[in-house]
Amino acid sequence: MPPVHTALIGVALPHLTVSPEHGQLTGAGVEGFYRAGRRLLSRCRLRVAGRDPVASQAGMTGADRTRFVSTVRTPSAPGPDPDVMVERVRHAEGTERLTLRNFSPRPLRLPVEVALGTDLADLGAIASGGAGPDLPASVHDAGLRWASAAGSVSVTATPAPADALASAGLLRWEFPLPPGGEVTVELRVRQEGTGPVRPPGRATPGVFAPARATGDDPAVDTLLRTCVEDLRALLVRAPAHPADLHLAAGAPWRAGGPAPAEALAAARMALPLGTRLAAGTLRALARTQYTGPGPRGGLIPGPRRDAGPHLPPGCTGTEATLLFPVLLAEARRWGLTDRETEELLPAAERCLRRLPDTVGDGVYVTDWTGDAGPGGLARCEIQAHAHRAALLGAELLDACGRPGGRGLREWAERLRGAFRREFWIEDPSGGRPAAARTADGRLVPHLGAAAAHLLDTGLLAGGALAPGLLDAAQTGRLARLLASPAMDSGWGLRSLSAREAEYNPFGHRAGVVRVQETAVAVAGLAAAGHEREATSLLRGVLAAAGGFGHRLPEMYAGEQRTGHGAPVPHPAACRPAATAAAAPVLLLTTLTGVRPDAPAGTVTLRPLPGAPLGELGLTGLRVAGAPFSVRVSRLGLAMVEEAADGLQLGV
Repeated sequence: MPPVHTALIGVALPHLTVSPEHGQLTGAGVEGFYRAGRRLLSRCRLRVAGRDPVASQAGMTGADRTRFVSTVRTPSAPGPDPDVMVERVRHAEGTERLTLRNFSPRPLRLPVEVALGTDLADLGAIASGGAGPDLPASVHDAGLRWASAAGSVSVTATPAPADALASAGLLRWEFPLPPGGEVTVELRVRQEGTGPVRPPGRATPGVFAPARATGDDPAVDTLLRTCVEDLRALLVRAPAHPADLHLAAGAPWRAGGPAPAEALAAARMALPLGTRLAAGTLRALARTQYTGPGPRGGLIPGPRRDAGPHLPPGCTGTEATLLFPVLLAEARRWGLTDRETEELLPAAERCLRRLPDTVGDGVYVTDWTGDAGPGGLARCEIQAHAHRAALLGAELLDACGRPGGRGLREWAERLRGAFRREFWIEDPSGGRPAAARTADGRLVPHLGAAAAHLLDTGLLAGGALAPGLLDAAQTGRLARLLASPAMDSGWGLRSLSAREAEYNPFGHRAGVVRVQETAVAVAGLAAAGHEREATSLLRGVLAAAGGFGHRLPEMYAGEQRTGHGAPVPHPAACRPAATAAAAPVLLLTTLTGVRPDAPAGTVTLRPLPGAPLGELGLTGLRVAGAPFSVRVSRLGLAMVEEAADGLQLGV
């Protein structure tokens, strides 16, 4: 795959742009303008007075906008200083604005040309090195046009060019510029037959609450605002159901394919921003669920996922099926309406009925292996997802007057007892949970970040936490393992312990830091009372965010942190990514300890006692459908500053 770790990626799905830091699109790698996974423009090279501008600065000014600043020294310049500044603002939805400013004390007559080209290649073909050559262009209106079997695309310019040379893909102008004067050219890229498209995040500003952060650490507000922008940029909708918004997994590589587990996990972490995303995600995935009889009944399909060097690929459909009722139950706690809950409850019941059907005479939930049904491998994180789904699902069924809650609780109790006995590897240092258990009872012993899901228990009525799969002693031991140098890189939690065979700091599941797993670990450790371990991981991932300009990628290298510096990027990581953008929302609300119970009209505050970031205030969240604000003092005391009428502080 072409590296993208230094690329500037603007996203407003279904549109995105991938740009190098110098701003010139040369057709190399994955550069270009895209719509729905199709590259509409691969080359956009600007020359002023016969010269390439010299790049000075580049950066994101929003999730969908990239700004480049460069300079040109014209042949008539009297000295070594540049006399023309060029600003390029590239918008993901298909526009680029070029502004040239004359800073010399004399008038200039500037020849300007833009070389354009495209291959109309599919993003998957580009990723695998299968992109074709540039297509021939034709002059079209005030610009150029390209066509192939994949469709047609045009670029129009305002003002119209003085000359358009189709054979070379060139648009040319000549601008007189007085001293201090400026001129602007706008290029608009459009796929013919699609019409103008507004980014979903702009067209539907109410999807996410306008959350802000204040306090002793000014970086947290920048991080939170960037995350909300990225979440808006990743919103997608099904054409047949445009009201149901959900998140794409990430850009550029995972903006089109289905990723139900990531969509559900991100929507769950983003619940403090409102329940609209959760409702749209659940409705969209409920339509993909197998509803008929047979071994697939109730399954939400999903692709297989690499699990690292020690385990075979896992089924994300199993994970998504278990996350569905959890998200519905917790969204109801945050303020999902009774009508929406009732609408989605049948799909959740089908998910929950899969638990006894999948387990059969056993107790563990094993991997789904297609038509063959469940396989023999029981992964530790899947047991955690299943246990949480059973407990939260049982409470949901009871609250909605549906049967089945008692059976789910009884099965969860059996799983809890068996897991504590049979999934724990004893050793002189205190033991550790196995990564998986095979059909013949053999334990897979390696330690990885997937174990963090054992700490994620879920939210019950009144702000209480569901019991976990581990007992108190085992939880304490796992907390110490996650905080050890082998797992805590200083930038977050490694996906595989540095002491394990085949550890690779750049391994997708063999040593990289994955932001989602670190956030889950921080929240779970904080809930279990392990403040020191939670704080260490929290500080690490927040420091990493600063190294990435507060736009966290889905993963980065698990190299040990030394001094200040910055984490090492992973060349193929998506940035933005749905789970990485939602994770800081979970981290910051973990610090304030907000645990709502909208049906009961209460909210409980359980802030992290040590106040690791000093004073912290979160405004513009949503609980029970109304704005909610909370502040934690430097002493770790929390208070509600804004809440819905009638919402009471729980005990």
